[in-house]
Amino acid sequence: MGTFHVEIIKPSHYDDDGYVLQWWKAWIPSNSMACLYSIARDCAQRSTLGPDTDISVNAFDEMTMRVPLEEIAGKTRNKGGIVCLVGVQSNQFPRALDIARQLRSQDVTVIMGGFHVSGCLSMLKDTPADLQEALDMGVVLFAGEAEEHFESLLSDAANDTLKPVYNVMNDLPGLQHQVPPLLPESIVRRYDGKLSSFDAGRGCPFQCSFCTIINVQGRKSRWRDADDIEKLIRANHAQGIHSFFITDDNFARNKNWEAIFDRIIQLKAQDGIKINFLIQVDTLAHRLPNFIEKAARAGCSHVFIGLESINPENLAHMKKGQNRITEYRKMFQLWKEAGVMTYAGFIMGLPNDTPESIRRDIEIIKRELPVDMLEFTMLTPLPGSEDHQKLYENGTWLDPDLNRYDLEHTTCEHPIMSPEVWQNTYRDIWDWYYTDEHVETLMRRNVAYGIKPVRVWRMCLQIYGAMRFEGIHPQQCGYFRFKDPRQRRPGYRRLPAAVHYPLFALESLVKYLGFGLYGWKIHRMRKRIQKDPASACYTDFAIQPVTDAEEENLEIFNLNASAKEAVSKAKRQKEIIGRSKRETAEEVEKSAVG
Repeated sequence: MGTFHVEIIKPSHYDDDGYVLQWWKAWIPSNSMACLYSIARDCAQRSTLGPDTDISVNAFDEMTMRVPLEEIAGKTRNKGGIVCLVGVQSNQFPRALDIARQLRSQDVTVIMGGFHVSGCLSMLKDTPADLQEALDMGVVLFAGEAEEHFESLLSDAANDTLKPVYNVMNDLPGLQHQVPPLLPESIVRRYDGKLSSFDAGRGCPFQCSFCTIINVQGRKSRWRDADDIEKLIRANHAQGIHSFFITDDNFARNKNWEAIFDRIIQLKAQDGIKINFLIQVDTLAHRLPNFIEKAARAGCSHVFIGLESINPENLAHMKKGQNRITEYRKMFQLWKEAGVMTYAGFIMGLPNDTPESIRRDIEIIKRELPVDMLEFTMLTPLPGSEDHQKLYENGTWLDPDLNRYDLEHTTCEHPIMSPEVWQNTYRDIWDWYYTDEHVETLMRRNVAYGIKPVRVWRMCLQIYGAMRFEGIHPQQCGYFRFKDPRQRRPGYRRLPAAVHYPLFALESLVKYLGFGLYGWKIHRMRKRIQKDPASACYTDFAIQPVTDAEEENLEIFNLNASAKEAVSKAKRQKEIIGRSKRETAEEVEKSAVG
């Protein structure tokens, strides 16, 4: 029996000094890798290449390890298998291309998929230069989702009949009864707290101009059955895995959300299977009856909310019409009352933004909204988004280095801010929000909600600590950085090991000493708050009950004419709803009398 090797690699990303980002433990697992690993394992178990061919499947996340490329090449060269570069985002494309170049030089078949390939092929009329470079190298490009197409791709590879491009973007699969994403414990343990991931659904109905999800996964809700979610949870439970990142871009728009929550609650009550998870939702999720209550009962410990801005003009520019500033405060309070830690995305760099306006908005959020953590990103025209499509087709300047498309670097021109001012403001914005005073406020607010302040401490260390001490966005971060001089980006000087490692050791010592001192400082703050009897009675404006949010004299409602119009619109809608309810009640009363 022969063996056909399927080697799956999730590429990492180069930092500003050209080193690959790698960690002892990463914070965010790759669901794309988990999906393809499970699909490939299913093909192996079903012997899809015939009874005489065994299929070996391995997966490597470069964020957590140095991938053994020579060993992989030894197994897969000369048609002995394939290497799948999976889940490649735009900022990871240069690193993926360098990996592919090394493997192709040894006659290895390389297939590349992910959001960059899918986004470009779905939104651009012609093939961009970076994808053409991959094609010229002999890399096979795959655009779309693999569930119903990987088996035929595998057969083509084994028979040496691969096509240069597989574009199945117009054939997105239903997710019911598909192979669920599942990674072995040996891989999952490389993530923080043995954190795994799965997607309960794909697709989002909204039209945010900066988003690639809607153009890659579609705007129609596709979801997994509750039975499939139960099997996935049980399989992970058997491996001792109980923490998950549910990667749906907007779980509140998964049409099967209630059945999934109900099943998880049932597993908890009947079988004692307890899990905790993070979900991503929009700012209107609280309007869904029972959504927050059932999310908390099922084990939702953290929720990421696409806040993006408190300025209606910015929201309109991003086509984020579903975000209604008049409901922000009430929305965050409902999540906090359920015991869920909240953190929200905030996009800076909109056309009317200045350092002064951005800082003003941050101060308003700190005073008026009970959100725990903010995660800041630069407005970035990601390939696959409407923003990128318009700029690309108009011939507008875009940074040619895709490595910078990581949401924390300037990649296009801003009408007001220079690149230097924009970049410096992005660095400053983290310090504006995560002041010691505001971290203390966050802890006191959580104590008032009955939530232990240690959860604020942990999130501050991860989210703020990533930018302050590692200098990178939290989504790219992890515990204890590795820097391998042999993997430095082409064009950067590769220092001898005798020079590199002492310098790296000194850099790490200084960095983690500062990290430790900061952690100790806010740890003492946490202890002091816990011992203070007054903490349980703490209140401030942000956590005071909302009685009629549309009529409150909040600064958030007086930012500009658009904000005032949003308040007026909310009042009109409320009046219409109230009148409709009164008319309905009168009709019911008349009917009863008749």
